[in-house]
This record gives sequence, structure tokens and C-alpha cells, in this order.
Amino acid sequence: MENREAILKEWFERVIPTKREPSLLLNSRFVTLTLCSSLGAWFGVVVLLKLFCRSNKQAALAVGNLDFSMSVVEQMIRMHDFDRNGTMSFQGLGLGRCCSLRTRPIYFLARTIRINNSSNCSILGTAKSNFKRSNFHARAQARRCYASTSLANHKEEEEVGTAESLLQESITSSRWHQISPEFSPQSVHKLLMKLCNSPELVLGFIHKFGFVRFDPKCFCLAVAIVSQLWSHHQSLELLKRAIDGSYVSNRELFDGLVIARQDLGLSNSLVLDLLIKACCRLKRSNDALEVFYFMKGIGVLPQTETCNEVLNLFLKENRTETAWVLYAEMFQLRIKSTVVTFNIMINVLCKEGKLKKAKTLIGYMEFWGFKPTVISYNTVIHGYSSRGKIERALEVLESMKAKGIKPDSFTYGSLISGFCKKGQLEDAVNMFDKMSENNLAPTVVIYNALIGGYCNNRDLVTAFKYRDEMKRRGVKPILSTYNVLIHALFMEGKMSEVNALLKEMEERNIAPNCITCNILINGYCKEGNAKAAFDIHAAMLAKGVRPTLVTYTPLIYVLGKQNKMKEADKLFEELKSKGLSPDLIMFNSLIDGHCVNGDMDRAFVLLSEMDSKKISPDEVTYNTLMQGFCKIGKVDEARRILDEMEIKGVRPDHISYNTLISGYRRKGNLSDAFKVRDEMLSKGFNPTLLTYNALILGLCESKDGDNAVELLKEMVDKDINPDDSTYFSLIKGLGEDEKLVNS
Repeated sequence: MENREAILKEWFERVIPTKREPSLLLNSRFVTLTLCSSLGAWFGVVVLLKLFCRSNKQAALAVGNLDFSMSVVEQMIRMHDFDRNGTMSFQGLGLGRCCSLRTRPIYFLARTIRINNSSNCSILGTAKSNFKRSNFHARAQARRCYASTSLANHKEEEEVGTAESLLQESITSSRWHQISPEFSPQSVHKLLMKLCNSPELVLGFIHKFGFVRFDPKCFCLAVAIVSQLWSHHQSLELLKRAIDGSYVSNRELFDGLVIARQDLGLSNSLVLDLLIKACCRLKRSNDALEVFYFMKGIGVLPQTETCNEVLNLFLKENRTETAWVLYAEMFQLRIKSTVVTFNIMINVLCKEGKLKKAKTLIGYMEFWGFKPTVISYNTVIHGYSSRGKIERALEVLESMKAKGIKPDSFTYGSLISGFCKKGQLEDAVNMFDKMSENNLAPTVVIYNALIGGYCNNRDLVTAFKYRDEMKRRGVKPILSTYNVLIHALFMEGKMSEVNALLKEMEERNIAPNCITCNILINGYCKEGNAKAAFDIHAAMLAKGVRPTLVTYTPLIYVLGKQNKMKEADKLFEELKSKGLSPDLIMFNSLIDGHCVNGDMDRAFVLLSEMDSKKISPDEVTYNTLMQGFCKIGKVDEARRILDEMEIKGVRPDHISYNTLISGYRRKGNLSDAFKVRDEMLSKGFNPTLLTYNALILGLCESKDGDNAVELLKEMVDKDINPDDSTYFSLIKGLGEDEKLVNS
């Protein structure tokens, strides 16, 4: 007997050489057997065993760390030695009559099993001793099984076939847990090739084991198989996951898909096109273009639809030059354009401001046998309308109608928006009425254009009339609708109505965005209500709304007006720490605050920081510095700033000259003040009310009534009406002087 067991053991070690031992995990009612082998590839089969006791009590198993041969069990299973109930007796292993193995005839790849000691499991006797005491009939059965078994090696093809059938069975019976993920890339590749006509099966296998991270070649083969499904959604999702997870490079993915394409005998470019599309869906335009050139390198041309997707992505990213490069490549490679291609390139031309060429391209479409669509014309109409060239847009509209193409809601929306931007509200309303005549329902975008137009015209009554109309017609206001109205109400100082709109937004579960918060902060800052502005800022941060430069600029401005420059500087550093780069407007606001508070040194530190960031000062920057110097009596320094402006090519404006005139007036230097006035005239600037007021006040303070009165007459002759400040200066300087009365 011992010789037979030794021979049997030697046979198993020769046929199935492995150092990996399967494991048997025990609990109160189930035994899970994980069997592994290595024949050039690892395959795992998980078999669920249920132990039954005749008394229907808990199954009891022996305690110990014991090795025993599973050859008898294997051979019995392979010989389908079951009773009518599908139960195989365990008596041959010496477990007596207490339990049986209920299972299916699944092919086992196993050599030995180690039963692990567990505190949960108790065993009656030991498996090894029971095995030795097994009865004569069981041993005879084992000998018959052994004799009938061929000693030929189990080849890898047989293993793959077995795994395939098990995979089929496990998927159809929802028993994925019966398959172990212990597969080598070579075996997985062979298995996938056997399943090349079962993409659903392969898809389920990928979702279960997710082996994309382990072997790019197998993953690409699986994707190529899944791409044969009628919907490409699953293939795209798999590729997106691989690209986004950075498991493999674009080159590795591409090479893997090329090999998979060859292995499967695919002649079209579909699977490679899907890689480009996956890059586009992830907004990775450079990656998409890279794959395009990979395809070009192997002589496989992408489909036009794929190229259109890349072109459209470049368009959305405002990378019009790159779009033209790709379009030129398409032309050279003789990739045929479609109407969609032309529409995209028309849009590219419009974004570049080349509206005449965009209009011409519509003509070329017809010449090349393509019929322009409503989208073709709408793109050009929108281009003209958005740039204020509404007359040209109307010409395109007439051309469109002449071709028998009916305008749609987008056509009218572009024209209405164009009229509103130019302040031609009557024309906008007429176009709005034409929509109704053509049975076209206005969209929320069209209503927003009308509401915005009337808000800009400060006609809030009509603006709210259209807001009410859109509600009646079932068009729900959106966040941008509320933003426009809130901004207009702030401009008019109608805070109670602002609060009513905010409450309405809350009732409709419309959360304010960054633009809403910026409008509120700017409005409160203009009113001088810094507390309310900073409360909004705190609420933004609490709700995870990221502030922008537009958020911080009015906050810094209002702190400057309240002489809280330490807080302003702290906020300035905070925005930089959050990755925001201050712009010209931001610097001007902060410089203004320091100049108003007389801290010219800090103002010039900020000016140096602007220079280091390559931000050029404008006339507002220089005017602010001039005002700061004049306020502390350093008029000569202000004069130097004016000269520096001209040297650096920044043209002074009325404010520049008036600031300097007022500075000289405060110093009592009327001679230089009038020189600046003359310089102002020589530069083509006519004196303003502020100019005359400063000079008249200076003359009155110096008791030069004659010249003051002459200036008063001069300004009246130039249709500049004196204001209260003018008369106050004259009265203060001259009192009841007879010359003033006679004037």
C-alpha cells in the first residue's frame, strides 16, 4: 500500500510540478478549497464544499496541520463517481459516514492540500490517520482511477480550454467567486484569444479582476475585443481609466492596441480611433494629437469623425492655430472632410475674428458639394453679432433664408443678443416678436439677453417684466438670470429687492456661484458696507466656493478707504498664497489705498513688484501715485511721475493734468498750475470743470478776482456749466465783491 501511495505521489509531482500549495479555509458549515497549479501559467479554481452531517448538526473536522494526497478525490471527481443525488462519498478518505462532498464534476489542478489549524474548527480524528484506515473498496476505486488516467502532461491549451469553460459557467451562473485571479499574462492572452468572439464575457472578466494595471498587452487585447460590441461606451471607459490612472503611457497603449488589432485580424482603425476619443473625453488634446501622429506613423488613418472630435477640442480650448495644423494634416493625408468638419473650421475662423473668411468658407462648402446647414450660418451670424457687427449678421440671415434654410432659436438668439449689446432694444424686441411669428419658443438664453439689455439701460421695470413673462411661459430663470438682476439692483442701490431675489434663489435651491458672490461683495463694498462684504467672503470659503481676483479686489479697495492697510496687505498675501496672481487692477487698488494713507514707500514697493511680474503700469497707476505725492505736498515728485509716463509711452489723461494743477494750487504755485493748463491744451486736452474749479479757487485764494471772473466767463463760453464748488470758491474768495455781482 505504501508503495502505491509513493508511486501516486511521484506521478502527481512529475505531471504537475509546483511549489505552491493550495489552501483550505474552514468555517462552521463551509469549506472553501483553492487549488492552484503551474503548467507554464497559473490557474486557480475555487470550489465550494459543503459538509453535511447525518444529524444535520455542525460539520466537525479534525484539528491539525496535516498534508494528505488529494489524488483519490481528484480521480473520483474526474471519473464522475457520484450517486444519484450528486453526492460523492468521503468514506474513501476515512472520514467515515459523517460527511460527504456535494459538488459538480469540475476538473481539479491540484497536488496537495494543507489543512490549516483554526480555532473555529474542531476535527474528529485526523485526515491522515483516517486515510490510512480507509476501507478496501475506496482503495480499489483509487487504483482503478489511477490505472485509467493517462500519464501524458496536461498541456497549457487544455488548461486554457478548461478555464474558458469554467469562466463561461461562472459568468452565466453569476459565480465569479469561483475563479481565482492567479493568471499569468501568457495564459490570460490565450484565454482572451479563445474568447475573442465573446466581448460580453471579456468585459465581465475585466470588471471583475481589473488586470489593466498588471499587463498592458492583455488589457489592450481585451479592449480590442470589447470594442466589437455595438456600443463603444465600455471600450472608451476602459481606455479612459487606463489613461487617467497613468497605468501605462500613450505609446504603450497604442503599441498594445496595434498588436491586438493584428492578433484579432481587424482591418479597420476603430480600436485606435477609440484611444484618440478617450483622450478627447478626458480633455487631453495633446495626447489625442500624439496618438494621431502615432497612427500616421504606421500608415493607419483615423476616421473623419475622430479627427472632428480633436478639432472641436482644440476649438473649445481656443487653440485655433493647432486646429489649423491638424486640419492641414487631414488634407495632406486625404482624410475626407464632412459638413461637421467645415462647421468646426468656420467656428475657428470666427474665434480668430476672421469673419469674412468664415463667410467665404460657406461658399467653398457649396463649391465642393457640401450643403451648408443652419449651424454653418448660425456660427457666422453669432460671430458678427457678438462683435457688434449686427448689420453684417443680418446680411448672412438674408443669405440663409435665400438658400431655403429656416432660422432657428439660436439664430434669433444671436441677433437679439447683438441688438441688446448695442443698446438697440427696439430692434431686439422686434426680432423677439418674429420668433413668435415663426412658432419658435424663446429660450432662457434669449430672455437673459433681453433682461441684460434692459438692465444695462437701467430700465429695471421692463427687465423684471420679461423675468415674469418667462416664468409664465414655463421657462425657469437660471443662475445667470439672477446674477444680472442682482447686479442691476446693486447699481440702483435697491438692497431690499436684492435680498428678495436671494431668498427666491434659496427657495428654488439655486446655489450662488462665484459670480454671484463677487457681485454681492462688489455691491456691498461700493456702499461702504465692509462687514457684509466680508461675511459673503467667509460664506464662500465655508461652502467651498473658490474666490477669484474679482473677489479680492473690492475687499482690498474698501479696506483702503477705511484706512485698514495692514488688513489689506494681509489679504493681498493670502490671495497669493492661494495661487492667485495679482493683476493690474489688484495692484492699482492696493497702491491707491497706500497712497490715500500717505504710505508712498509701500506704494513704490508694490510698483517694483509689478515690474518683477512684468505687469506694466497704466495711467491709473501713475495718476494714483501723482495724487499720493500731491496729497503730502510733494508736487515736484508728482511732476516727475508725469514726465515718466510720457517716457514710458503711457499717455496722460485729464486726471493726470488736473491732479498736477490741483497740487500746484495747494502749494500756492499758480504760475506752474497755469503752465500745466497750457501743456494740457497743447496735448489736445480741453480743460474740464475740475480744471477750471482748481484754477478759480487758486485765483480767489490769492485775491485775484479779475482773472477768476475771466476764467468763469471762459468756462461758460465753452458750455461748461459751473457747479456748486465753482460758486463756493468765488464766494469764499471774493465775498460780495462788485465784480462778482456784475459778472
